[in-house]
Amino acid sequence: MTETTTAKPAAPAEPPVEMVSMTIDGQPVSVEKGTLLIRAAEQVGVRIPRFCDHPLLAPSANCRQCLVEVAMPGRDGVVRPMPKPQPSCAMTAMEGMEISTQATSEVAAKAQAGTMEFLLVNHPLDCPVCDKGGECPLQNQALELMASGAQSATRFTDVKRTFPKPLRLTSNVLLDRDRCILCQRCVRFADQIPGDPFIALQGRGGGHPPADMDGVPEHSGGLYSEQIGRFDTQVLDFYEADSTGDPALSTIRGEHGLSAAAGLAGPGGDPGVVSGAAAGPGIEAGRADLDVSGRPFASYFSGNIIQICPVGALTSARYRFRARPMDLVSTDSVTEHDASGSAIRVDMRRGTVLRRLAGNDPEVNEEWITDKDRFAFPWSSLEDRLTTPLVRDEDTGELVPTSWSDALDVAATGLARAAGDGGVGLLPGGRLTLEDAWAWSRFARTVLGTNDIDQRVRHHSAEEDSFLAKRVAGTGLGAVTYRSLERAGQVLLVALEPEDECGSLFLRLRKGVLAGGVSVASLTARLTAGSRKLSAQTILTAPGQEARALAVLPKTHPELVEALGAPGATILVGERAAAVPGLLAVIDALAAATGARLAWVPRRAGERGGIEAGLLPGLLPGGRPVDQAEARAQVESAWGLPPSQHLPSAAGRDATAILTALAEGELGGAVIGGIDLRDFPDPGLARTALGSAGFLVQLEVRRSEAGEHADVVLPVAPAVEKNGTFVNWEGRVRPFGQAHVSRSRTDRQALGMLAAEMGHDLGVDDLEVLHSQIEALGLWDGPRPAIDASGVADPQDSQDEAPGVPAVLATHKPMLDAGRLQDGEPFLAATALRPVAHVGADIAARLSLTPGAPVDVTTAAGTITLPAVVGGVADGAVWLPECSQGSTVHQTLDAGHGSPVRVAAAGPTSSPTPAEVLR
Repeated sequence: MTETTTAKPAAPAEPPVEMVSMTIDGQPVSVEKGTLLIRAAEQVGVRIPRFCDHPLLAPSANCRQCLVEVAMPGRDGVVRPMPKPQPSCAMTAMEGMEISTQATSEVAAKAQAGTMEFLLVNHPLDCPVCDKGGECPLQNQALELMASGAQSATRFTDVKRTFPKPLRLTSNVLLDRDRCILCQRCVRFADQIPGDPFIALQGRGGGHPPADMDGVPEHSGGLYSEQIGRFDTQVLDFYEADSTGDPALSTIRGEHGLSAAAGLAGPGGDPGVVSGAAAGPGIEAGRADLDVSGRPFASYFSGNIIQICPVGALTSARYRFRARPMDLVSTDSVTEHDASGSAIRVDMRRGTVLRRLAGNDPEVNEEWITDKDRFAFPWSSLEDRLTTPLVRDEDTGELVPTSWSDALDVAATGLARAAGDGGVGLLPGGRLTLEDAWAWSRFARTVLGTNDIDQRVRHHSAEEDSFLAKRVAGTGLGAVTYRSLERAGQVLLVALEPEDECGSLFLRLRKGVLAGGVSVASLTARLTAGSRKLSAQTILTAPGQEARALAVLPKTHPELVEALGAPGATILVGERAAAVPGLLAVIDALAAATGARLAWVPRRAGERGGIEAGLLPGLLPGGRPVDQAEARAQVESAWGLPPSQHLPSAAGRDATAILTALAEGELGGAVIGGIDLRDFPDPGLARTALGSAGFLVQLEVRRSEAGEHADVVLPVAPAVEKNGTFVNWEGRVRPFGQAHVSRSRTDRQALGMLAAEMGHDLGVDDLEVLHSQIEALGLWDGPRPAIDASGVADPQDSQDEAPGVPAVLATHKPMLDAGRLQDGEPFLAATALRPVAHVGADIAARLSLTPGAPVDVTTAAGTITLPAVVGGVADGAVWLPECSQGSTVHQTLDAGHGSPVRVAAAGPTSSPTPAEVLR
C-alpha cells in the first residue's frame, strides 16, 4: 500500500514575550505583561488571601479578600497610589507598578480584615461538624488574621441568617446555603469549564423570597435574597408550580416526564424546564435533558464544585459527615474508569474508601475529573466481592470456596488438559494495569503456547487489528497530547463522543475552543450536547455510512479538509470505528493525505496498556508483529526464554473467533478476566461459548455472570488494592500507588502462581525486574503492516415482521450507564441521563411521534421501549444508549451500530420516581 503525504508549512513563530518590571512589597520582580497581581506576588513568595480566585477560572473579584494597595505611574511618569485598595485577582501587572500586600501595608491588611469580618457575619461557626473543617481556606485565613492581630473578634452580635439545609442540587451534591460566601467558584466552573449551566447566582441583596399573599403567588416582583441555586422550588423556596392548579403547567410537566416531586420552577415560579435557563443544559425546542431522578440533567462534572468550594457549602451525599480530613489516609492514584489517565486522590478511613478527589496534573486532567471518577468507587467492596478461590464441586455442580493451593492445582490440571485438547483461548478484558497485562501476555505465549488472546470486549475486526498495529501499538507518547490539542487549530472527531467516552479530553478540547485555539468538527450519527458545547461543526451521517461520508469529505467539506492540512491539525478516532467496515482505512488515508496528526481513543483504562503488552492476537509486547521472526526473537530474549523454547509464529484468534471456537468445541478451554457479557457484540454467542467451554478459569474481583460458567474462579485485587501503571490514550505512562492494604493478589501474582503450578517461571513476581524487562524491550521500530481495508456494507432492512418503519441503529455508551464499575452508588446513578430514543425527524413524522411518547425499537431478537426525542440524529436513524437501564442494545436486540431495526409507537410507560431511583 503506497502512502502519500503532504508537506506541512512551518508553524508560525511564537510572538516574543513582553516582560514588565514592578515591585511587590519592595521586592523588584519581572513578570510577563498581563500577569495577574495575585500570581505575580506568588512568584516572590507572597501569598495573598483569596476565595473566589482559581488559576483555571477567569477572574471575577467577587469575594474582595485579596485587596492590596496599588501605585502606578501616570501619564507624567509619576507613581501615585490608587485611591482605594484593588482586587489583586483581577488586576494585571503593568510597567512601574508598586504593590503593597497585607505583609507591608496596613491599608491592605485592614481591608482584608474588614472583608473577612463581613464574610463571618452570617457564616455559621460550626467548623467541628463541617465537612470542610480542617482543610477550609476560610477557616485558615480567619485564623491567620486573628494571629496577626488584624482581626481578633467579630462585632456582629445579632442572630445570623439561616436557610433550610441540606438542599439537593443533584442527588449527589448537597448545598448548605448558610455557609456559602457567594464567591461563585461553582457558578464560574459550570459556565467556563464543562459548559453546563446547572447552577447560578440568583436574587439580589439580603432580602427574602416573595410572600404568598391571599393564596396568590407573588412572583412578578418582590425581593429574592442573593443565593446559589438551580431555579428549583426545593432549593430557593419558590412555590410549587403545580400548586397553582393551572392545567397548562400540569400538561407541560406531563409532556416532559416531570414528576411533582421534582419541583422544577423558573425564577418567577413558572416551569424551569421551559423558562429557567439555569435548569440544565440541552434546553432546546422546549425540551430539557432529564436525569434518571426526573430532574434536569446537571453535568458529568458536577462533583468538581464540591472540591473547589472554599467553604463547606457544597458537600457530597456519600461523604457528608463521614470523616474529618485528619482522619483520612490519602494516596495519589489514577482513574480506572476511562482511558484519560486522570490523576485522583483516594482518601481512606479505617480501611474504607470514603471519597476521591481530583489530583493536580497540568499535563493531563489539570484539576478536574468526571463524576464517575469521583464517586464510582464502591463497586469493588460490595457484598459479592470475591475473597477466596472457588472451584466447581463435581457432585453438586456448584462453585464452592477452597484454598489457593487446591484451586491452583485444579486450574493447572484442567488447563493442561484443555491445551492438549485443541488449545486454550484467553479473554483478559480491558481493565488491566500494564503489569497485569504483561503477565497475561506472557502466560498465553510461554505457558499455554498460544496467540489466541484478545482483550477487546467490544466490536473488533481484522481492519482494526492492522490499524492498531500500524498507528497505535508501540508508538509511545506521540505528538498528540492534551496540551497539543489546546492549540491544534482543527480537530476532527470520528466515532468519538469525548464528553461520554473521555471526560478530560472533552474539557481540554473545550478549553481550546474557548481560547480560540481549536475548531472542532464531528462526523457522527447524532448531534450531542457535547458537540454543542464544543461549538462543533457536526456532519450528521447515517449509521454505518461513516466511511463513505469521510471518503467524500474533500468534495462535501473542502474547507475542513484544507484545515486538516494546517500545522497541528488532529484527527481523533474512537474505538467505535471498528464497528464500521472500511472506516479506519479511510481515516488512515485521510491523515496520510492531509498530514494531520492521528490519535486513537479507547474507552477502557487498560486498553492502551494492554495493546503495548501484547493482548491482541497479532501483536507481541511493544507493538511487535507475531509473524516477524526478529520481533519474536526480541521478546524471547527479554523474557529470558531458553533457546529451545520459541513463541508461536502465527496470529491467533480474535475475541469473536475464540468464542466461536469454544462454542464449536475447537478450543478445549479458556481463561477469562474482568469481562461483562453485555459488552460483547454478540452476548448470546458469549454465553453459549462459556457454557460450552471444556474448562474455564476466571480471574475476577466480584462474582459475575461469566463466572457462573467457570470451573475455577481466582479472586484478584481491584485498582485500589494494588500499585501499578495505566497507559492513557496519549500513550502516557500513569503509575499509581496502592491505597488499601490488602491480602488480595493481583492478576500478575495469580498468573505467576498458576504458571508455577504448571511448571513454568513466569518471571513476574518482582516488579523491579518486570519493569526493567519492559524498558529493555522498548518499542518496535521495524516494518508495520498496511491497513487491511474492508468494503463498506450497506445496512439491510430487518427481515422480521415487526410493526413500524425500517431504520438504522446508532448507539454508544453514555458516561454514566449500567456498567459494573458504577454498582453500589445510587446517588451517582440518579444523575445519569434518562435513557431515551433519539428518533430521526423523518421517522417521527411517519409515525406521528410527539416528544416524550414511548417508542419501540425492535429486531427479531427483542424490543427496547424508551421515551422518544425527535430529531438530532440523521434521517432514517434511531439512537439508543448501548448499556443503560432498560436499554442493553447488544443483549436485547442482538444488534449494534449500523444494524437494521424497526421503529414503532408504543403504549404508555411509567418512569421511576426519584424515591424509587434512590431506594
